Amino acid sequence: MGTLTVTTKGQVTLRKDVLNHMGVRPGGRIVVDMLPDGRVEVRAERAQGRVSDVFNVLKPARGKALSLAQIQRIAASGWAGKR
Repeated sequence: MGTLTVTTKGQVTLRKDVLNHMGVRPGGRIVVDMLPDGRVEVRAERAQGRVSDVFNVLKPARGKALSLAQIQRIAASGWAGKR
């Protein structure tokens, strides 16, 4: 990686290729850890959650269960090869 320039406000800008490498998209968050030897560690913040948080995510509000075919259609339309 090259060098970064610090602005008069004390800000630095990470290049787009660096953000892409980290997996950070617009609106994403970055965690900065200050290490004791004067270095910093910069990493993308990853969502924290429990497996149980996804239960019933496909269940309609009216409480009726979806068929397997409906779930497959929803999954296929939601993926569409995008991240």
